[in-house]
Amino acid sequence: MKTILSTQNKYIKELVSLKDKSRQRKKSGLFLIEGVREVSLALKGNYSIKSILFYPELFSFEALTDLIGEFKIEVTEISKEVYEKLAYRSTTEGIIAVAETKNHDISNLTLTTKTPLILVAEAPEKPGNIGALLRTADAANIDAVIIANPKTDLYNPNIIRSSVGCIFTNNIATGSTEAIIAFLKASNINIYSAILQESVPYHTQDFTKPTAIIVGTEATGLSEDWRINATRNIIIPMQGEIDSMNVSVAAGILIFEAKRQREFK
Repeated sequence: MKTILSTQNKYIKELVSLKDKSRQRKKSGLFLIEGVREVSLALKGNYSIKSILFYPELFSFEALTDLIGEFKIEVTEISKEVYEKLAYRSTTEGIIAVAETKNHDISNLTLTTKTPLILVAEAPEKPGNIGALLRTADAANIDAVIIANPKTDLYNPNIIRSSVGCIFTNNIATGSTEAIIAFLKASNINIYSAILQESVPYHTQDFTKPTAIIVGTEATGLSEDWRINATRNIIIPMQGEIDSMNVSVAAGILIFEAKRQREFK
């Protein structure tokens, strides 16, 4: 086991760059995971963890050994100053992992059920919304989450934090709107676009067949391609003064209606 005490250590400076810069994460193919639950979920999600750094006053070596189990991972003990330099959250747990990113291109997406339920989010920008969508998807145990025209690095620390590790529990793919529509059609998956134009109330539709639910941002909604290519455009009837709601809330309503129709199977 190694020990690093200085924030001026070259390796620590490289890790700080991974935390702060999307460009560096993309270049290196590495990112940081902070927190016990998050690291545990990454291990369960078959992420390759290259190393783990821990601050022993917050997280003991014995607890780390239990967490890692049979995995062969390089372990480094770090000082309080180094940990505070690397930590992203104000609530600290004393553990940070360095992991390899995955290739999430839509061409690599594999579906294992005959009647998949998929959530597609087009161009979400706010890490908090993306994290909330991933938490909702995990809660419903859907088959995949697809992000169309992504605006934000999937391994942004804010996404990992706001998803409470659900970035590691979901089957995630990314791609252009055009490529995703082509994938859904080739896979014979019905497309239900949450859009105002030419729409019907969501609860009138049959979501027990292969289904993709498509949501856009509150600011711009979905692009025209989704309206044109939809099996059906759907709407959540609004009874107040506004005509939209938070994207993760809307997605939750639609996904759990589909789960209800499927008797939560």
